[in-house]
This record gives sequence, C-alpha cells and structure tokens, in this order.
Amino acid sequence: MVAQNVFFYLFAAVIVFSAIRVVTAKNVVHAALYLVAVLAGVAAQYVLLTAEFVAATQVLVYLGAVMVLFLFGVMLTRTEIGRSQDLTNRHWWSGIVAALAVFAVMAYALIDAFGWTRTPLPADTRIAPVDGSNTSTVSDAIFGQFLLPFEAISVLLLAALVGAVVLARKD
Repeated sequence: MVAQNVFFYLFAAVIVFSAIRVVTAKNVVHAALYLVAVLAGVAAQYVLLTAEFVAATQVLVYLGAVMVLFLFGVMLTRTEIGRSQDLTNRHWWSGIVAALAVFAVMAYALIDAFGWTRTPLPADTRIAPVDGSNTSTVSDAIFGQFLLPFEAISVLLLAALVGAVVLARKD
C-alpha cells in the first residue's frame, strides 16, 4: 500500500470517529473539541490532495476563526458545561432516518454521475494547475465571484458573537 493511501484511511477514521463523537458527546465543550479534530482531519485530507491553499484556508478560517467563535459562544452563554441528559430526546431516530436518506441520495447522485468506472489518474498524479497556479485560481474564485457570500458569512459570524455576548451579559 502506498503511504498516501495509509494516511488517507487514517485521517478518514479519525474524521468519522470524531464526527460521531461530536453528536454523541454529552459535554458541549468536548463536542466542540471533537469538531476541531474533524476540521483538522479535513485539512489533512486537503494536504493529501495537494490542495495546500485550501488546507491553509481550512485551518485559518475554520480551526482559527469559527471554532474560536463557537467556543466563545458556548462559554459566554448560560449553558451547562458538564454532562447534560437533556441533550437527547425521544425523537433521535428521526435524525438517523434523515442522515440515511441524505446518504442514499448522495450515493445515488455519485453513482448516476460517474457510474462504477474508475476515473483515470493524470500522468503526474497531481492536480494540474489551471491558468497558472491552483492558488491563484481558487483565490480568484473566492474573492471574485464569491466575494459577496464570503462577506455575508463574516457578518453572520460577527452577529453570532455579538449575540453570545448579549446573552451572557448580566442584567
């Protein structure tokens, strides 16, 4: 087995385990830390795909900014930090049904689009740059065509932080 395959399966196992623990952890802070592991694993997968710019963006934006905002929100609100039995209700099975339905639709869409054939690898087995480098292509797409949604998300995150501070403020 190639080392890239070994690391792919290792990172995938960490991502799957951590994602399951995000939704099953009884402690909110532990769930947030498992989410950090998921996002770090996704960044590692991007590195394996030789998409270093996307990996760096994943680390800076999600691990750096979003998780800090999420942890501030958890810490500043009046939620229980320890174990809480109220996090699970009797309708948990509907979440499993919805997850299986989403998985079935995604599997059908992928099989319908690509079939069961193997996709040929390029001769270099690296992603070929389009119009220069991959970094310039991705940055032009983010800050050109998708600038407005990018800024809208930043305003939404700022509003969430301000809302957490307002909720945590003592009257």
